[in-house]
Amino acid sequence: MSENLKYQIALSLIPNIGDILAKRLVAYCGSPEAVFKEKKTALEKVPGIGAAYADSVIKVNDSVFKRAEEEISFIEKNNITPLFYLDKNYPKRLTYCEDSPVMLYFKGNTDLNTQKQISIVGTREPTDYGKKVCEKLITDLATYNVTIVSGLAYGIDICAHKAALENKLPTVCVLAHGLNKIYPSVHQQTAQKMLEQGGWLTDFMSNTNPDKENFPKRNRIVAGIADATIVVESKKSGGSLITADIANSYNRDVFAFPGRVDDICSEGCNAIIKQNKAALIQSAADLIYIMGWEQTSVKANVQKQLFVELKPEEEQLVNVLKEKEQINIDDICLISKMPMSKVSSLLLSLEFSGIIKSLPGKMYRLN
Repeated sequence: MSENLKYQIALSLIPNIGDILAKRLVAYCGSPEAVFKEKKTALEKVPGIGAAYADSVIKVNDSVFKRAEEEISFIEKNNITPLFYLDKNYPKRLTYCEDSPVMLYFKGNTDLNTQKQISIVGTREPTDYGKKVCEKLITDLATYNVTIVSGLAYGIDICAHKAALENKLPTVCVLAHGLNKIYPSVHQQTAQKMLEQGGWLTDFMSNTNPDKENFPKRNRIVAGIADATIVVESKKSGGSLITADIANSYNRDVFAFPGRVDDICSEGCNAIIKQNKAALIQSAADLIYIMGWEQTSVKANVQKQLFVELKPEEEQLVNVLKEKEQINIDDICLISKMPMSKVSSLLLSLEFSGIIKSLPGKMYRLN
């Protein structure tokens, strides 16, 4: 492991400095190591830092670096992949979330940047109806090579993981503790299978216990790492509704399966559908249609471009989309080197012309 990893982990351990400020410090100082070597006067000038937070950085002592070195030993011993937010294999969808973790720790064998990823959440005490809905949803998604993300909790979470394994789909559990254990322990056997067909992900260092306050923090990863969050049964104040709210705040798609009006386990789903916080779905077909995952030949439709006269900048964007089956607007801006306002205007024009199609999550593809 590189010396740089020590500084990356140490950055996540600075008292009073959360993920947002830590990333801001790196942006202004140039690297994690530079943050610790910067003068206090310079740190104070970083937006949002000021004297108090600058003190937190300056006063970091050897114990922080010692803890970082201990974590590196744990990582090396247990075949864990550390993911710094600037690493190329860091979950790309999370980079669009302001409060995404500076550091993630992953154990497994799957790509965290697969083309289609959904999070499935729900009550810890599902009915038979909820279990059947969850299992059928995943079974019907089997041919679409979708990565299934959940939290390994009782109920809908573990149902989703097991159904994914049975249908040979990669599945990732996001944990609210360190990777030295599995909680709840009764799910250890399923978790072990996931190492061969998915993996374990967390932003908590080893020996961190699954304390109550860790779960809402964990939920931001569940919401941010996926294209969409699907709620399968939830009580009126279930933890899955927190995940749905976070997904909405990230401008991600949220779906929910409806239930009977007098069913306690469906109160949460019915409520977020009624409040327009989630779109109602009844099957995988609904999800596939809304997400634009129909298995059609994009290349065949590209021929349409030959008969449309495009402006040079429009043609540039079409060429970008020809290279990808679908692509996020942020990546379009990055590749085309055009500002967001310009790209948005051009994409809208191309959509009106029927050349491209907008998809959920600010994604686009050729029509």
